[in-house]
Amino acid sequence: MSGLITRQAAHLSLRVHALDNVRVALTDLPAGTVIEADGHNLILPAAVRHKHKFALSPLAVDDLVIMYGVTVGRVTQPIVAGEAITTENLEHSTSSARPQGCHDSWQQPDVCAFQGLTFDGYHRSDGRVGTANHWLVVPLVFCENRNIEVLRQCVTDALGDDPYRDYKHLARQLLHGEEEELQVIPPGERLFPNVDGVRFLTHHLGCGGTDGDAETLCRLLAGYICHPNVAGATVLSLGCQKAQIAMLQAAIAERDPKGLKPVEYFEQQRSESEASLIREALVAVFSGLKLANQVTRQPAPLSELILGVECGGSDGFSGLSANPLVGAVVDRLVALGGSGILSEFPELCGVEHELLARCRDEQIGQRFQQLMDAYQRHAAAVGAHFSMNPSPGNVRDGLITDAMKSAGAAKKGGDSPVVDVLDYTEPATRKGLNLLCTPGNDVESTTGLVGSGANLVLFTTGLGTPTGNPVAPVLKISSNSELADRMRDIIDFDAGPIIRGEAEIGELADELLRLCIEVASGRHVPNAVRLAQLDFIPWKRGVSL
Repeated sequence: MSGLITRQAAHLSLRVHALDNVRVALTDLPAGTVIEADGHNLILPAAVRHKHKFALSPLAVDDLVIMYGVTVGRVTQPIVAGEAITTENLEHSTSSARPQGCHDSWQQPDVCAFQGLTFDGYHRSDGRVGTANHWLVVPLVFCENRNIEVLRQCVTDALGDDPYRDYKHLARQLLHGEEEELQVIPPGERLFPNVDGVRFLTHHLGCGGTDGDAETLCRLLAGYICHPNVAGATVLSLGCQKAQIAMLQAAIAERDPKGLKPVEYFEQQRSESEASLIREALVAVFSGLKLANQVTRQPAPLSELILGVECGGSDGFSGLSANPLVGAVVDRLVALGGSGILSEFPELCGVEHELLARCRDEQIGQRFQQLMDAYQRHAAAVGAHFSMNPSPGNVRDGLITDAMKSAGAAKKGGDSPVVDVLDYTEPATRKGLNLLCTPGNDVESTTGLVGSGANLVLFTTGLGTPTGNPVAPVLKISSNSELADRMRDIIDFDAGPIIRGEAEIGELADELLRLCIEVASGRHVPNAVRLAQLDFIPWKRGVSL
Protein backbone atom coordinates (compact mmCIF):
# COMPACT_ATOMS: atom_id res chain seq x y z
CA MET A 1 0.00 0.00 0.00
CA SER A 2 2.77 2.38 -0.79
CA GLY A 3 1.68 6.02 -0.91
CA LEU A 4 -1.65 5.39 0.88
CA ILE A 5 -2.68 7.56 3.84
CA THR A 6 -3.77 5.30 6.69
CA ARG A 7 -5.42 6.74 9.84
CA GLN A 8 -7.99 5.67 12.36
CA ALA A 9 -11.54 6.17 11.09
CA ALA A 10 -12.65 7.70 14.39
CA HIS A 11 -10.44 10.73 13.74
CA LEU A 12 -11.38 11.15 10.09
CA SER A 13 -14.98 10.11 9.59
CA LEU A 14 -18.12 9.13 11.44
CA ARG A 15 -20.86 6.59 10.91
CA VAL A 16 -23.84 8.23 12.58
CA HIS A 17 -26.14 5.20 12.89
CA ALA A 18 -25.50 1.46 12.75
CA LEU A 19 -27.84 1.13 9.73
CA ASP A 20 -26.08 3.84 7.70
CA ASN A 21 -24.38 2.90 4.44
CA VAL A 22 -22.38 6.16 4.35
CA ARG A 23 -19.86 7.88 6.59
CA VAL A 24 -19.31 11.62 7.14
CA ALA A 25 -15.85 13.09 6.49
CA LEU A 26 -14.83 15.03 9.61
CA THR A 27 -11.87 16.57 7.79
CA ASP A 28 -10.73 16.90 4.17
CA LEU A 29 -9.78 13.39 3.00
CA PRO A 30 -7.34 13.12 0.06
CA ALA A 31 -7.61 10.42 -2.59
CA GLY A 32 -5.97 7.24 -1.38
CA THR A 33 -6.92 7.73 2.26
CA VAL A 34 -7.51 4.40 3.96
CA ILE A 35 -10.48 4.39 6.32
CA GLU A 36 -10.33 1.60 8.86
CA ALA A 37 -13.95 0.89 9.66
CA ASP A 38 -16.20 -2.05 10.42
CA GLY A 39 -13.33 -4.52 10.37
CA HIS A 40 -11.95 -3.72 6.93
CA ASN A 41 -10.00 -1.05 5.08
CA LEU A 42 -11.81 1.26 2.67
CA ILE A 43 -9.61 3.16 0.18
CA LEU A 44 -11.05 6.46 -1.07
CA PRO A 45 -10.77 6.58 -4.88
CA ALA A 46 -11.00 10.39 -4.89
CA ALA A 47 -10.85 13.25 -2.42
CA VAL A 48 -13.84 13.82 -0.11
CA ARG A 49 -14.36 17.26 1.39
CA HIS A 50 -15.07 17.60 5.10
CA LYS A 51 -18.79 17.56 5.98
CA HIS A 52 -19.55 15.42 2.91
CA LYS A 53 -20.53 11.74 2.88
CA PHE A 54 -18.97 8.76 1.13
CA ALA A 55 -20.33 5.28 0.41
CA LEU A 56 -19.28 2.32 2.55
CA SER A 57 -19.99 -0.19 -0.24
CA PRO A 58 -20.86 -0.10 -3.94
CA LEU A 59 -24.33 1.33 -4.63
CA ALA A 60 -26.36 0.72 -7.79
CA VAL A 61 -28.96 2.93 -9.44
CA ASP A 62 -32.18 3.04 -7.38
CA ASP A 63 -30.40 1.88 -4.21
CA LEU A 64 -31.33 3.90 -1.12
CA VAL A 65 -28.78 5.90 0.84
CA ILE A 66 -29.28 5.59 4.59
CA MET A 67 -28.06 8.16 7.14
CA TYR A 68 -29.21 8.70 10.73
CA GLY A 69 -30.85 5.31 10.21
CA VAL A 70 -33.37 6.72 7.71
CA THR A 71 -33.58 7.06 3.92
CA VAL A 72 -32.03 10.33 2.73
CA GLY A 73 -31.85 9.75 -1.02
CA ARG A 74 -32.03 7.46 -4.07
CA VAL A 75 -28.94 6.66 -6.14
CA THR A 76 -29.13 7.97 -9.74
CA GLN A 77 -25.65 6.86 -10.93
CA PRO A 78 -23.53 3.91 -9.80
CA ILE A 79 -21.37 4.78 -6.78
CA VAL A 80 -18.23 2.84 -5.95
CA ALA A 81 -17.14 2.15 -2.38
CA GLY A 82 -15.48 5.23 -0.91
CA GLU A 83 -16.93 7.61 -3.51
CA ALA A 84 -18.41 10.92 -2.38
CA ILE A 85 -22.19 11.38 -2.38
CA THR A 86 -23.10 14.34 -4.63
CA THR A 87 -26.05 15.94 -6.36
CA GLU A 88 -24.90 14.12 -9.55
CA ASN A 89 -25.33 10.62 -8.08
CA LEU A 90 -28.14 11.12 -5.53
CA GLU A 91 -31.64 12.59 -5.55
CA HIS A 92 -34.17 13.30 -2.81
CA SER A 93 -36.11 10.29 -1.62
CA THR A 94 -37.73 9.36 1.67
CA SER A 95 -38.68 6.12 3.34
CA SER A 96 -42.24 4.87 3.33
CA ALA A 97 -41.80 3.55 6.87
CA ARG A 98 -44.67 4.23 9.24
CA PRO A 99 -44.71 4.14 13.04
CA GLN A 100 -45.97 1.15 14.95
CA GLY A 101 -48.40 3.11 17.11
CA CYS A 102 -47.81 6.16 19.30
CA HIS A 103 -46.00 6.32 22.60
CA ASP A 104 -45.09 8.82 25.27
CA SER A 105 -42.29 6.98 27.07
CA TRP A 106 -38.69 8.09 26.81
CA GLN A 107 -35.43 7.95 28.67
CA GLN A 108 -35.30 11.26 30.53
CA PRO A 109 -31.86 12.84 30.99
CA ASP A 110 -30.41 13.39 34.44
CA VAL A 111 -31.42 16.90 35.50
CA CYS A 112 -30.57 16.68 39.21
CA ALA A 113 -28.11 19.56 38.82
CA PHE A 114 -30.95 21.83 37.67
CA GLN A 115 -33.67 20.84 40.12
CA GLY A 116 -34.86 23.87 42.07
CA LEU A 117 -33.01 26.37 39.86
CA THR A 118 -34.88 29.47 38.71
CA PHE A 119 -34.47 32.29 36.24
CA ASP A 120 -35.31 35.94 36.83
CA GLY A 121 -38.23 36.74 34.57
CA TYR A 122 -41.12 39.17 34.15
CA HIS A 123 -44.33 37.76 35.64
CA ARG A 124 -47.43 38.75 33.67
CA SER A 125 -51.01 39.07 34.83
CA ASP A 126 -52.05 35.96 32.89
CA GLY A 127 -49.56 33.81 34.82
CA ARG A 128 -46.94 33.51 32.09
CA VAL A 129 -43.35 34.65 32.52
CA GLY A 130 -41.24 36.63 30.06
CA THR A 131 -37.50 36.56 29.54
CA ALA A 132 -37.55 40.21 28.42
CA ASN A 133 -39.74 43.28 28.83
CA HIS A 134 -40.53 45.21 25.65
CA TRP A 135 -43.05 47.76 24.48
CA LEU A 136 -44.21 46.95 20.94
CA VAL A 137 -45.08 49.32 18.10
CA VAL A 138 -46.97 47.52 15.33
CA PRO A 139 -48.40 48.43 11.89
CA LEU A 140 -51.59 46.71 10.73
CA VAL A 141 -50.66 47.31 7.10
CA PHE A 142 -47.51 48.01 5.10
CA CYS A 143 -48.79 51.54 4.34
CA GLU A 144 -47.83 52.44 7.93
CA ASN A 145 -44.23 51.20 7.70
CA ARG A 146 -42.95 54.68 7.04
CA ASN A 147 -44.68 56.04 10.15
CA ILE A 148 -43.30 53.15 12.17
CA GLU A 149 -39.81 54.13 11.00
CA VAL A 150 -40.46 57.77 11.98
CA LEU A 151 -41.49 56.61 15.44
CA ARG A 152 -38.45 54.33 15.70
CA GLN A 153 -36.01 57.12 14.94
CA CYS A 154 -37.78 59.56 17.25
CA VAL A 155 -38.02 57.17 20.19
CA THR A 156 -34.50 55.79 19.98
CA ASP A 157 -33.10 59.31 19.69
CA ALA A 158 -35.12 60.53 22.67
CA LEU A 159 -34.02 57.54 24.77
CA GLY A 160 -30.40 57.68 23.62
CA ASP A 161 -30.91 54.08 22.55
CA ASP A 162 -30.02 54.11 18.84
CA PRO A 163 -28.53 50.66 18.08
CA TYR A 164 -26.79 52.05 15.00
CA ARG A 165 -25.11 54.99 16.76
CA ASP A 166 -21.60 53.56 16.31
CA TYR A 167 -22.17 52.83 12.63
CA LYS A 168 -23.43 56.38 12.08
CA HIS A 169 -20.29 57.68 13.75
CA LEU A 170 -18.21 55.44 11.46
CA ALA A 171 -20.00 56.78 8.37
CA ARG A 172 -19.30 60.38 9.41
CA GLN A 173 -15.64 59.54 9.99
CA LEU A 174 -15.37 57.92 6.58
CA LEU A 175 -17.02 60.89 4.90
CA HIS A 176 -15.16 63.66 6.74
CA GLY A 177 -11.85 61.89 7.26
CA GLU A 178 -10.34 59.98 10.14
CA GLU A 179 -8.98 63.21 11.66
CA GLU A 180 -12.39 64.84 11.80
CA GLU A 181 -13.33 65.53 15.41
CA LEU A 182 -16.96 64.56 15.80
CA GLN A 183 -18.87 64.73 19.02
CA VAL A 184 -20.45 61.42 19.89
CA ILE A 185 -23.04 61.55 22.60
CA PRO A 186 -22.45 58.63 24.97
CA PRO A 187 -25.49 56.61 26.02
CA GLY A 188 -27.00 58.18 29.11
CA GLU A 189 -28.69 56.72 32.11
CA ARG A 190 -31.51 54.37 31.16
CA LEU A 191 -34.74 56.24 31.75
CA PHE A 192 -36.66 52.96 32.06
CA PRO A 193 -34.23 50.47 33.64
CA ASN A 194 -36.79 47.66 33.84
CA VAL A 195 -37.59 47.83 30.11
CA ASP A 196 -35.40 46.00 27.61
CA GLY A 197 -36.41 48.29 24.78
CA VAL A 198 -39.11 49.45 22.40
CA ARG A 199 -39.49 47.14 19.42
CA PHE A 200 -40.83 48.37 16.08
CA LEU A 201 -42.25 45.80 13.65
CA THR A 202 -42.64 46.33 9.92
CA HIS A 203 -44.01 43.94 7.29
CA HIS A 204 -45.45 43.85 3.76
CA LEU A 205 -48.90 42.46 4.48
CA GLY A 206 -52.30 43.75 5.63
CA CYS A 207 -53.84 44.47 2.24
CA GLY A 208 -53.77 43.35 -1.39
CA GLY A 209 -53.93 39.68 -0.42
CA THR A 210 -56.57 37.18 0.57
CA ASP A 211 -58.89 37.51 3.55
CA GLY A 212 -57.06 34.51 5.00
CA ASP A 213 -53.73 36.35 4.79
CA ALA A 214 -55.21 39.33 6.67
CA GLU A 215 -56.64 37.08 9.37
CA THR A 216 -53.38 35.15 9.71
CA LEU A 217 -51.44 38.40 10.03
CA CYS A 218 -53.75 39.57 12.79
CA ARG A 219 -53.35 36.27 14.65
CA LEU A 220 -49.57 36.54 14.34
CA LEU A 221 -49.54 40.16 15.57
CA ALA A 222 -51.82 39.11 18.44
CA GLY A 223 -49.27 36.44 19.34
CA TYR A 224 -46.59 39.11 19.58
CA ILE A 225 -48.73 41.66 21.43
CA CYS A 226 -49.85 39.02 23.96
CA HIS A 227 -46.37 37.50 24.27
CA PRO A 228 -45.02 37.27 27.84
CA ASN A 229 -41.96 39.26 26.71
CA VAL A 230 -44.22 42.20 25.78
CA ALA A 231 -45.69 44.63 28.30
CA GLY A 232 -48.09 46.26 25.86
CA ALA A 233 -48.38 47.71 22.36
CA THR A 234 -49.11 50.74 20.22
CA VAL A 235 -50.84 49.84 16.93
CA LEU A 236 -50.94 51.98 13.79
CA SER A 237 -53.65 51.46 11.17
CA LEU A 238 -54.29 53.25 7.90
CA GLY A 239 -58.02 52.59 7.98
CA CYS A 240 -59.07 51.15 4.62
CA GLN A 241 -56.92 47.99 4.58
CA LYS A 242 -58.13 44.40 4.82
CA ALA A 243 -56.48 43.78 8.19
CA GLN A 244 -58.91 45.89 10.21
CA ILE A 245 -58.48 46.96 13.83
CA ALA A 246 -61.54 44.89 14.75
CA MET A 247 -59.86 41.77 13.32
CA LEU A 248 -56.76 42.33 15.45
CA GLN A 249 -58.87 43.04 18.52
CA ALA A 250 -60.73 39.76 18.01
CA ALA A 251 -57.46 37.85 17.64
CA ILE A 252 -56.11 39.46 20.82
CA ALA A 253 -59.31 38.63 22.69
CA GLU A 254 -58.82 34.93 21.88
CA ARG A 255 -55.43 34.98 23.62
CA ASP A 256 -56.24 37.60 26.25
CA PRO A 257 -59.98 37.22 27.00
CA LYS A 258 -59.73 39.32 30.18
CA GLY A 259 -58.11 42.24 28.34
CA LEU A 260 -55.07 42.30 30.61
CA LYS A 261 -52.62 43.50 27.95
CA PRO A 262 -52.66 47.30 27.38
CA VAL A 263 -53.01 48.15 23.67
CA GLU A 264 -53.72 51.52 22.04
CA TYR A 265 -54.85 51.92 18.43
CA PHE A 266 -54.36 54.88 16.06
CA GLU A 267 -55.93 55.19 12.60
CA GLN A 268 -54.28 57.62 10.21
CA GLN A 269 -57.34 58.25 8.05
CA ARG A 270 -59.17 59.49 11.15
CA SER A 271 -56.30 61.74 12.31
CA GLU A 272 -56.17 65.47 11.68
CA SER A 273 -52.71 65.16 10.14
CA GLU A 274 -49.64 62.99 10.03
CA ALA A 275 -48.05 65.22 12.68
CA SER A 276 -51.05 64.65 14.93
CA LEU A 277 -50.81 60.88 14.42
CA ILE A 278 -47.10 60.81 15.27
CA ARG A 279 -47.58 63.01 18.33
CA GLU A 280 -50.41 60.86 19.71
CA ALA A 281 -48.47 57.66 19.05
CA LEU A 282 -45.36 59.04 20.77
CA VAL A 283 -47.41 59.97 23.83
CA ALA A 284 -48.81 56.44 23.89
CA VAL A 285 -45.35 54.86 23.60
CA PHE A 286 -43.86 56.92 26.40
CA SER A 287 -46.90 56.28 28.61
CA GLY A 288 -46.51 52.58 27.85
CA LEU A 289 -42.84 52.68 28.84
CA LYS A 290 -43.74 54.14 32.22
CA LEU A 291 -46.25 51.35 32.72
CA ALA A 292 -43.82 48.63 31.58
CA ASN A 293 -41.12 49.98 33.88
CA GLN A 294 -43.24 49.11 36.91
CA VAL A 295 -42.57 45.38 36.35
CA THR A 296 -39.29 43.97 37.69
CA ARG A 297 -37.55 40.63 37.24
CA GLN A 298 -38.51 38.03 39.82
CA PRO A 299 -37.52 34.35 40.25
CA ALA A 300 -39.48 31.88 38.13
CA PRO A 301 -39.23 28.08 37.72
CA LEU A 302 -37.47 26.74 34.62
CA SER A 303 -40.80 25.17 33.64
CA GLU A 304 -41.84 28.65 32.43
CA LEU A 305 -39.22 28.60 29.67
CA ILE A 306 -40.41 27.81 26.15
CA LEU A 307 -37.49 27.14 23.80
CA GLY A 308 -38.07 27.70 20.12
CA VAL A 309 -35.49 25.75 18.10
CA GLU A 310 -34.37 26.83 14.66
CA CYS A 311 -31.58 26.15 12.16
CA GLY A 312 -30.28 28.29 9.33
CA GLY A 313 -27.24 28.19 7.10
CA SER A 314 -26.90 24.50 8.01
CA ASP A 315 -23.88 22.42 7.00
CA GLY A 316 -22.86 18.77 7.00
CA PHE A 317 -21.92 18.98 10.69
CA SER A 318 -25.18 20.59 11.91
CA GLY A 319 -26.93 17.26 12.36
CA LEU A 320 -23.91 15.81 14.18
CA SER A 321 -23.16 18.55 16.70
CA ALA A 322 -25.29 21.70 17.05
CA ASN A 323 -28.70 20.16 16.34
CA PRO A 324 -28.44 17.12 18.67
CA LEU A 325 -26.91 19.46 21.27
CA VAL A 326 -29.99 21.69 21.13
CA GLY A 327 -32.18 18.58 21.22
CA ALA A 328 -30.43 17.51 24.42
CA VAL A 329 -31.16 20.94 25.94
CA VAL A 330 -34.84 20.62 24.96
CA ASP A 331 -34.97 17.17 26.58
CA ARG A 332 -33.50 18.58 29.78
CA LEU A 333 -35.99 21.43 29.86
CA VAL A 334 -38.94 19.10 29.19
CA ALA A 335 -37.73 16.85 32.03
CA LEU A 336 -37.83 19.95 34.23
CA GLY A 337 -41.44 20.69 33.24
CA GLY A 338 -40.66 23.22 30.50
CA SER A 339 -41.44 23.31 26.79
CA GLY A 340 -39.85 23.26 23.36
CA ILE A 341 -41.21 24.09 19.89
CA LEU A 342 -39.82 22.39 16.76
CA SER A 343 -40.91 23.97 13.46
CA GLU A 344 -39.87 24.03 9.77
CA PHE A 345 -42.16 21.32 8.36
CA PRO A 346 -40.30 21.07 4.99
CA GLU A 347 -37.23 20.13 7.04
CA LEU A 348 -39.06 17.27 8.76
CA CYS A 349 -39.70 15.54 5.43
CA GLY A 350 -38.36 12.00 5.61
CA VAL A 351 -38.51 11.65 9.37
CA GLU A 352 -42.28 11.95 9.74
CA HIS A 353 -42.57 8.34 10.86
CA GLU A 354 -40.14 8.93 13.73
CA LEU A 355 -42.05 12.01 14.92
CA LEU A 356 -45.40 10.25 14.50
CA ALA A 357 -44.14 7.45 16.71
CA ARG A 358 -43.30 10.03 19.39
CA CYS A 359 -46.76 11.64 19.40
CA ARG A 360 -48.46 11.24 22.77
CA ASP A 361 -51.68 9.94 21.24
CA GLU A 362 -53.14 9.04 17.87
CA GLN A 363 -55.09 12.29 17.50
CA ILE A 364 -51.90 14.37 17.77
CA GLY A 365 -50.21 12.11 15.21
CA GLN A 366 -53.11 12.48 12.80
CA ARG A 367 -52.96 16.27 13.00
CA PHE A 368 -49.23 16.23 12.25
CA GLN A 369 -49.81 14.04 9.21
CA GLN A 370 -52.72 16.21 8.04
CA LEU A 371 -50.71 19.44 8.27
CA MET A 372 -47.70 17.88 6.52
CA ASP A 373 -49.91 16.52 3.71
CA ALA A 374 -51.72 19.85 3.31
CA TYR A 375 -48.42 21.73 3.13
CA GLN A 376 -47.06 19.38 0.46
CA ARG A 377 -50.28 19.72 -1.58
CA HIS A 378 -50.03 23.51 -1.35
CA ALA A 379 -46.41 23.37 -2.55
CA ALA A 380 -47.33 21.04 -5.40
CA ALA A 381 -50.09 23.41 -6.52
CA VAL A 382 -47.47 26.05 -7.34
CA GLY A 383 -45.04 23.58 -8.90
CA ALA A 384 -42.81 23.22 -5.84
CA HIS A 385 -41.71 20.34 -3.62
CA PHE A 386 -39.95 19.95 -0.28
CA SER A 387 -36.97 18.57 -2.22
CA MET A 388 -36.27 22.16 -3.35
CA ASN A 389 -35.57 23.24 0.24
CA PRO A 390 -31.74 22.87 0.42
CA SER A 391 -29.92 26.08 -0.52
CA PRO A 392 -26.71 26.20 -2.59
CA GLY A 393 -24.82 26.76 0.66
CA ASN A 394 -26.42 23.67 2.21
CA VAL A 395 -25.44 21.53 -0.79
CA ARG A 396 -21.92 22.94 -0.96
CA ASP A 397 -21.36 21.97 2.66
CA GLY A 398 -22.66 18.43 2.48
CA LEU A 399 -26.48 18.53 2.69
CA ILE A 400 -27.21 16.97 -0.69
CA THR A 401 -30.97 16.30 -0.36
CA ASP A 402 -33.85 17.67 1.68
CA ALA A 403 -34.23 14.29 3.37
CA MET A 404 -30.57 14.41 4.45
CA LYS A 405 -31.05 17.94 5.72
CA SER A 406 -34.29 16.99 7.47
CA ALA A 407 -32.83 13.98 9.25
CA GLY A 408 -30.27 16.26 10.88
CA ALA A 409 -32.66 19.19 11.42
CA ALA A 410 -35.12 17.04 13.37
CA LYS A 411 -32.40 16.36 15.95
CA LYS A 412 -33.17 19.81 17.40
CA GLY A 413 -36.37 18.33 18.84
CA GLY A 414 -34.55 15.84 21.07
CA ASP A 415 -36.26 12.60 22.04
CA SER A 416 -39.16 13.58 24.31
CA PRO A 417 -42.80 12.81 23.40
CA VAL A 418 -44.70 15.22 21.13
CA VAL A 419 -47.49 16.69 23.28
CA ASP A 420 -49.14 18.91 20.65
CA VAL A 421 -49.07 19.87 16.96
CA LEU A 422 -49.80 23.51 16.09
CA ASP A 423 -50.68 25.22 12.86
CA TYR A 424 -49.00 28.56 12.11
CA THR A 425 -49.89 31.28 14.69
CA GLU A 426 -51.49 28.83 17.16
CA PRO A 427 -50.22 29.33 20.73
CA ALA A 428 -48.34 26.61 22.59
CA THR A 429 -50.41 25.74 25.66
CA ARG A 430 -49.15 22.27 26.62
CA LYS A 431 -45.93 21.67 28.53
CA GLY A 432 -43.48 19.51 26.61
CA LEU A 433 -42.38 19.29 22.96
CA ASN A 434 -44.69 20.95 20.41
CA LEU A 435 -44.49 20.75 16.62
CA LEU A 436 -45.32 23.97 14.75
CA CYS A 437 -46.15 24.22 11.04
CA THR A 438 -43.88 26.87 9.50
CA PRO A 439 -41.82 27.12 6.32
CA GLY A 440 -38.11 26.30 6.31
CA ASN A 441 -37.27 29.97 5.72
CA ASP A 442 -35.13 30.91 8.75
CA VAL A 443 -36.72 34.23 9.62
CA GLU A 444 -40.29 33.27 8.72
CA SER A 445 -39.95 30.20 10.94
CA THR A 446 -38.35 32.10 13.83
CA THR A 447 -41.08 34.72 13.53
CA GLY A 448 -43.67 31.94 13.83
CA LEU A 449 -41.92 30.28 16.80
CA VAL A 450 -42.07 33.48 18.82
CA GLY A 451 -45.63 34.20 17.68
CA SER A 452 -46.62 30.83 19.18
CA GLY A 453 -45.03 31.71 22.51
CA ALA A 454 -41.30 30.84 22.47
CA ASN A 455 -39.66 33.17 24.98
CA LEU A 456 -36.11 32.09 24.06
CA VAL A 457 -34.80 30.79 20.72
CA LEU A 458 -31.84 28.47 20.10
CA PHE A 459 -30.64 28.91 16.52
CA THR A 460 -28.08 26.50 15.07
CA THR A 461 -25.92 27.32 12.07
CA GLY A 462 -22.99 25.81 10.22
CA LEU A 463 -22.37 28.60 7.72
CA GLY A 464 -23.30 31.65 9.84
CA THR A 465 -26.69 33.38 9.86
CA PRO A 466 -26.99 36.96 11.17
CA THR A 467 -30.57 37.03 12.37
CA GLY A 468 -32.57 37.49 15.55
CA ASN A 469 -36.05 38.44 16.69
CA PRO A 470 -37.61 41.67 18.00
CA VAL A 471 -39.28 40.07 21.03
CA ALA A 472 -37.41 36.93 22.11
CA PRO A 473 -33.63 36.66 22.63
CA VAL A 474 -31.94 34.39 20.08
CA LEU A 475 -28.81 32.38 20.90
CA LYS A 476 -26.66 31.24 17.93
CA ILE A 477 -24.95 27.84 18.19
CA SER A 478 -22.26 26.97 15.63
CA SER A 479 -21.85 23.41 14.37
CA ASN A 480 -18.10 23.87 13.95
CA SER A 481 -15.34 25.83 15.67
CA GLU A 482 -14.02 27.39 12.47
CA LEU A 483 -17.29 29.30 12.13
CA ALA A 484 -17.29 30.23 15.82
CA ASP A 485 -13.80 31.72 15.45
CA ARG A 486 -14.49 33.48 12.15
CA MET A 487 -17.87 34.97 13.11
CA ARG A 488 -17.39 35.41 16.84
CA ASP A 489 -19.52 38.57 16.83
CA ILE A 490 -22.47 36.44 15.61
CA ILE A 491 -22.00 33.11 17.42
CA ASP A 492 -22.85 32.67 21.11
CA PHE A 493 -21.96 29.00 21.65
CA ASP A 494 -19.62 26.58 19.88
CA ALA A 495 -20.62 22.94 19.37
CA GLY A 496 -17.42 22.24 17.46
CA PRO A 497 -15.76 20.28 20.31
CA ILE A 498 -18.31 17.52 19.64
CA ILE A 499 -16.94 17.07 16.10
CA ARG A 500 -13.35 16.94 17.38
CA GLY A 501 -14.28 14.39 20.05
CA GLU A 502 -13.25 16.78 22.81
CA ALA A 503 -16.66 17.01 24.52
CA GLU A 504 -19.77 14.89 24.91
CA ILE A 505 -23.17 16.21 23.85
CA GLY A 506 -24.52 15.80 27.40
CA GLU A 507 -21.66 17.81 28.87
CA LEU A 508 -22.20 20.73 26.49
CA ALA A 509 -25.99 20.49 26.87
CA ASP A 510 -25.66 21.20 30.59
CA GLU A 511 -23.42 24.16 29.77
CA LEU A 512 -25.80 25.52 27.12
CA LEU A 513 -28.81 25.18 29.43
CA ARG A 514 -26.97 27.22 32.07
CA LEU A 515 -26.34 29.89 29.41
CA CYS A 516 -30.07 29.84 28.57
CA ILE A 517 -30.84 30.56 32.22
CA GLU A 518 -28.41 33.50 32.20
CA VAL A 519 -30.00 34.92 29.04
CA ALA A 520 -33.54 34.39 30.33
CA SER A 521 -32.54 36.27 33.49
CA GLY A 522 -31.12 39.23 31.57
CA ARG A 523 -27.61 38.61 32.91
CA HIS A 524 -26.16 37.69 29.51
CA VAL A 525 -26.93 39.54 26.28
CA PRO A 526 -26.90 37.39 23.11
CA ASN A 527 -25.03 38.75 20.10
CA ALA A 528 -28.25 39.03 18.08
CA VAL A 529 -29.66 41.41 20.70
CA ARG A 530 -26.39 43.33 21.00
CA LEU A 531 -26.26 43.80 17.21
CA ALA A 532 -29.98 44.72 17.02
CA GLN A 533 -30.72 41.82 14.67
CA LEU A 534 -34.48 42.19 15.06
CA ASP A 535 -35.91 40.38 12.06
CA PHE A 536 -39.67 39.91 11.61
CA ILE A 537 -41.10 38.30 8.44
CA PRO A 538 -44.65 36.90 8.48
CA TRP A 539 -45.39 33.84 6.37
CA LYS A 540 -47.61 34.77 3.40
CA ARG A 541 -49.54 31.58 2.68
CA GLY A 542 -51.94 33.01 0.10
CA VAL A 543 -51.51 35.03 -3.11
CA SER A 544 -51.39 38.73 -3.94
CA LEU A 545 -54.59 40.04 -5.50
